[in-house]
Amino acid sequence: MSRFMSPLRPRYMRTPSEVSYKDSEKEPGETVNRPGMHPPESIQPSSGTENAATDDAEELQYPETVCISEGTFRQIRDDSLVLLSQGISHRLFRTLEGPFQIFILPEHEDRARVQLALYRKENPPKEENPPIPLSFSLQPLWVLLAPVIFTLIDFSDKISLHSRGISDAGKVLKGEWWRSLTAQTLHGDTRHLASNLLCGYIVMNMITFRIPLLRLAPFIAIAAAIANICVSLTVQTDFRSLGFSTFVFAAIGCLAVIEFRLMPKETHGLLRRFAPLFGATSLAVFLGLGENADILGHAYGFVAGLFCGFIPSKKSLRWGTPLAATDGIGLVFYYALYMISWKLAL
Repeated sequence: MSRFMSPLRPRYMRTPSEVSYKDSEKEPGETVNRPGMHPPESIQPSSGTENAATDDAEELQYPETVCISEGTFRQIRDDSLVLLSQGISHRLFRTLEGPFQIFILPEHEDRARVQLALYRKENPPKEENPPIPLSFSLQPLWVLLAPVIFTLIDFSDKISLHSRGISDAGKVLKGEWWRSLTAQTLHGDTRHLASNLLCGYIVMNMITFRIPLLRLAPFIAIAAAIANICVSLTVQTDFRSLGFSTFVFAAIGCLAVIEFRLMPKETHGLLRRFAPLFGATSLAVFLGLGENADILGHAYGFVAGLFCGFIPSKKSLRWGTPLAATDGIGLVFYYALYMISWKLAL
């Protein structure tokens, strides 16, 4: 564990290896065995003395500490220097989620908070958005499995899903709302499916950098369904659409808002703060235009996905919340949406 403090730490701050002997019980003239040193053979301690020393080391316990500061490496480094300048002993710790923390003894908590508050009043902290290393997650594959399964079933011609699941504007307006969900799992051909899978994986993999995708997948699916319904309300004619692209564009909108929320407020230039939104909009236009493209569906999906970016808390996004077992509930809910919709369609 990293420590920004003097190596002459108090006794309660030392590791067990550093406290292998008891200075406080040393008597004048008594020989103390330092680590790595051995006393002469004539004054070797007895086995009883060794057992007592071992028991003392095992019974050694650190006092309870409290966390008074949490932030990035730079923020915690400055806070640590403030505490050191005031002679307040402390420990640094880095959590699994990413942020660094400072712990001190409870009796020093009030004084430490006062000193940190004075320092921050004179030197307001700046928000940071540290870069995240590139990685590839398996979470998008769980989400993409749904359109793959239903599309392959539709291609097999064993069950007629195309006519029963396609988003038909006229039928949606007559009450068949489930078509807005079932249409997301159908595709016109293999090329259509492959393009949605590739783009979908790239976008959703970037969402996993900030938060487990399984938590947002049900909300993005609902946003895509709302987008399909909005298309039906806008066109109100014999208009049909299908494909997972509406979900992908909703995910792009969600990612744009997530990154926008994490942009530091001190960023130079107002337009610089809106860079994630501008970039995502450009990407949506680039991917959304094309022959036989459902331009309205892509546009509505992107706008609906923007609201999904406000669902998670900013703190959980900044440090990248790790995947938990409870996130499986989101995956179950995600598949339940499509299963219920297809049950109504069939």
